[in-house]
Amino acid sequence: MHLLPARPLILALSIAAALSACGGSSNDEPLVIPAAPADQGAAESVAVPTATAFVDTVATNQRGDARYATLDTNAGVRILGGFLSIWKPLTQIVDAGVTAPANGAFPAVVASTWTGVPGDGTPDGTVLNATVHQANIDYVVKATTNRTADQAVQAYLDDRRGKGYSVTDGMGPLTNAYRTAAQQTTTITSVADNATTTLYNDGGNNTGVGGSANASFGNVVDLVGLVGNNASTEPAKRFYKYARPFRWSTSVQLLPALVPAKSTTPNTDGGFTSGHTAEAVRDAVAMAYAVPERYQEMLSRGLELGEMRILAGMHSPLDVISGRMLGIASAAANLADPANAAKKAAAVTQAHTALMAATNTTADTFAAYAQSGTVANDRFADYATNKANYLRRSTFGFAQIAATNAAVAVPKGAEVLLETRQPYLSPDQRRVVLKTTALASGYPVMDDAEGWGRLNLFAAADGYASFSGNVTIVMDATKGGFNAVDRWRNDISGAGKLVKQGTGTLKLAGANTWTGGTELTAGTLQGDSAAAFGAGDVYNSGGTLVANAPSALKLAGKYTQLSGSTTLELDLGGAAAGSQGSLTVSGTATIAGGTLRIKFANGYKPKAGDVLTVITAGSLKGKFTTITVDGFTNVTPNYGGATLTLTLG
Repeated sequence: MHLLPARPLILALSIAAALSACGGSSNDEPLVIPAAPADQGAAESVAVPTATAFVDTVATNQRGDARYATLDTNAGVRILGGFLSIWKPLTQIVDAGVTAPANGAFPAVVASTWTGVPGDGTPDGTVLNATVHQANIDYVVKATTNRTADQAVQAYLDDRRGKGYSVTDGMGPLTNAYRTAAQQTTTITSVADNATTTLYNDGGNNTGVGGSANASFGNVVDLVGLVGNNASTEPAKRFYKYARPFRWSTSVQLLPALVPAKSTTPNTDGGFTSGHTAEAVRDAVAMAYAVPERYQEMLSRGLELGEMRILAGMHSPLDVISGRMLGIASAAANLADPANAAKKAAAVTQAHTALMAATNTTADTFAAYAQSGTVANDRFADYATNKANYLRRSTFGFAQIAATNAAVAVPKGAEVLLETRQPYLSPDQRRVVLKTTALASGYPVMDDAEGWGRLNLFAAADGYASFSGNVTIVMDATKGGFNAVDRWRNDISGAGKLVKQGTGTLKLAGANTWTGGTELTAGTLQGDSAAAFGAGDVYNSGGTLVANAPSALKLAGKYTQLSGSTTLELDLGGAAAGSQGSLTVSGTATIAGGTLRIKFANGYKPKAGDVLTVITAGSLKGKFTTITVDGFTNVTPNYGGATLTLTLG
């Protein structure tokens, strides 16, 4: 039933109200409205590192040009410079099988004498960190010795097929629609296909058909191609001159079907860095940019392909880690280039138009369809598995060899990598997300000055991991997609304050501990975990707060709900206090009006006469103006000093 105030709102102290309602206790003392959580000051901002930016110098990632032959002058070599603490190449020049004439002040490049075969009696590089180097090769020995039959097949396919074609299966339920729209093809479908011929013999078209030849999807295909500009791994290979693992150790079990693919010119076939990994990662980033509804799954697929290079025996973990770094940086450089702005936008629009048409979905149903796969038909359907694998494949279990608590740097332009995944955030907010979700410092190769090695894009897609200052989130539901609804799954810490504005819905699902409180002024904030709102007060002055946790939503501080267009929605899964969707407030729950809406979840169906304990608090003050319960028109509330129960009629 609707509950009306027994008498007008009055002032007591700052703001107070005396409310009563049918079926309730008296609870008529003047109501003092607490203040909103304190202002925590300006939100955190992340400065651009002072190091020369990869995104500004990506065009220097070339070989065969004397101007770009050194660590200082070649962007692709420079961001992988951490390897120089592990391995000192014979020469620190992009010169393995490379020559180039002098160019102004830059001397001519003379081909290196490096043979690419360790221990053959010719001059080689120098191992500077024997522990890391040995762990790097031993990892491959163990991985190739213990690989399963399924891993062998996947490793073969990921070697021989076009990398763009391979990673597209990260699209899950959208894979067939994507490949059809892109007109992607491959001639490598099993280990038997051309297994005795040379590498790179896929007769398909890798990323598909681009441009005007593919009127409905060519822009998407072009975007995947675009991120490959200036993205070659060859300069790094020719600079670092680090042999492939099967050349370091005969105990590496090279995949038999790939033995014919072994290069006959080891001096131009270095392992560091992995070209397959870099290409797969940058292609996956581009596809994730165009279809952010599969963002984490696509990134997972990119890193999976990198691991397949280890399981094939073709690359070492450090080769693959560096390939991830260069692949992400190359994608960011091209996506951040202002000259590509229109191309990006056209690709995103075209991807959604074509894929929604192919899957018979709408803007409202597309995201759910993209996530509708199961472990039986989508290798990336399990979020927890993806998360664990992404983290594992980021470091491959190396011990940290440097400071583990170094400050996080966020590369210039890296914020573009979240542009479509978190469109409601400003570029600077996305930089903060990248900072707060970064990998720890100290791992081999990964501590580059700009911060590419420590980016954790999987975690970044789950929103902030820490709040500092006032974190104001404005979501416009009319723009659809993630502007309308998003979910953050990180465990959010820090002393900041969350301020939710705009018409969209933000869902919080982490084990959160931030202390500065939460203020909801518009739209919807949904708690999908018991500790969704951290350790501070929650203040609802104009939106809908939803309790959808698998147990009671627990507020560690106070809860305040003002009158007017405020709603508390409890999605109950049981009648008892502490059950799914109920609200538990450690401090005082102050209700100055607004609406309480009760919905039922997971098949729970109470009956007439049942008593639902919906709110428990340290102290309960005030009353709701309106209470609605799905399926019931006669509801009697009972406001106690610490609980609110509802008797269903």
